[in-house]
Amino acid sequence: MKHSYTRRDLARAAVAGTALSPLAAAETTMPKPEFDPVHWTQETYKSALLKLTFNATNQSQAELWQRQLRAKLIELLGGFPHERVALYPQTIETREFPGYTREKFVFNSRPGVAVSGYLLTPKNAKPLYATVICVPGHGRGVDDIVGIDEHGADRRDKSGYQHDFAIQVAEHGLAAVAIEPMAFGCRRDAAAIQKGPGQSSCQPSAGAALLFGQTMIGWRVWDVMRTIDWIEQRGELDSKRVGCVGISGGGTCTQFSAALDPRIKAAFVSGYLNTFRDSIISISHCIDNYVPGILNWAESYDVAGLIAPRFFFSEGGDQDPIFPVAATRFSFAKVKKVYEVFGVPDRAGQEIFSGEHSFHGKEGLPFLVKALG
Repeated sequence: MKHSYTRRDLARAAVAGTALSPLAAAETTMPKPEFDPVHWTQETYKSALLKLTFNATNQSQAELWQRQLRAKLIELLGGFPHERVALYPQTIETREFPGYTREKFVFNSRPGVAVSGYLLTPKNAKPLYATVICVPGHGRGVDDIVGIDEHGADRRDKSGYQHDFAIQVAEHGLAAVAIEPMAFGCRRDAAAIQKGPGQSSCQPSAGAALLFGQTMIGWRVWDVMRTIDWIEQRGELDSKRVGCVGISGGGTCTQFSAALDPRIKAAFVSGYLNTFRDSIISISHCIDNYVPGILNWAESYDVAGLIAPRFFFSEGGDQDPIFPVAATRFSFAKVKKVYEVFGVPDRAGQEIFSGEHSFHGKEGLPFLVKALG
C-alpha cells in the first residue's frame, strides 16, 4: 500500500512526539519499509530485466547464448586491454618444503601494473604438472593461502578461513599458482599498508575503477588471464590442463575468469556462488563485488553457466552468513540446467558442508584432480 503524508500529518506527529523533530516523529509512525533502502532494492529486483538469462533448450541455442552473454559481460566489466604487454617474469626466491617446492615470482600484467605470487610444485608428481591458479579472498592476501603468517614466518597448521588451500592443491599432486589479487597484500597503497596486513585497498581502487567505467572484477580477471600467459611460458607446467580455485572474493574472481577465458578447463568456486538478490544487494559487501548494470542482463548463476561444458564445482557452508545456503543451492540448480542442455551434467558438482564462510575442499579438490587428469 502506498502512503502519502502532508505537512499537516507531520505536524500532528511532531506534536504527539513533543521532543521529537518532525522527521523523527515520522520515523516512529510511518511504515518502516518506506525508510528501508535494502527492502526497496529487493523489491526493485523483482522487475530486473535479466535479458540474457539462460533459457536455451538445445546445445546450439546454449552456445549462441554464451557468445552473446560473454560479449555483454566483457562490456559490463569495462573491457580488457587490446594488447598484452611483455610479462618480463622474474623469480624472487625458491624454497624447499617437505611436500613441495615454493617459488616466489613477479610479472607485468599491464603498463604500470605487476602481479606477484607463488608457484608450488608438488613432490608427489612429475612434470608436466596440471596447474591450478589459486586466488585468495579478503584478508591478508596470497600469503594466507601458502602457509605464511602475519609476521612473514612459516606456519604448519593451515589456520584461518582459507586453510592454506594453495598448499592443499599441491598436496593433491597439482601445481598451485597462487597470485596476489589487486588491492591485497603487497599490491596495496601506502595508507592501507600502514594500517596493517588485513587492510585492503579495495575501496579506493575499486571505486576508481567505476569512475573510469571499469570494474575491479575486470581488473582481477585480466590478471588471471595474464597468469595463464605466464603458465604457457613455463616448461614444467601443462597449459592445456589449467584450473582455477578461489574462496569468497577469490571465488568471484574464479567464476568470472573461468566464464571469460576458455583456457581454464576446470573451476572450483568456494563460498561465492549465490544470487545477487540474496547476497550482493542484500548483505553488506566490499565494493569490489559490483558490476554496474549486470542485473539488466543476467544473474550470478548465468555467469557460472558460461563455464559449461568445462568442469565446474561449487561449495558452500550451510551457515554461511554472507552467501545464504538456500540461494547457493538454488543457483547451482540453475547452473546444472546449463550443463544438462550441453549433455554433460556430471561435469558440474556441488558440496554443501556443515560450517560457515570458509574453504572446505573435501569434494572440490578431488573434483579438480579428476577434471585435470
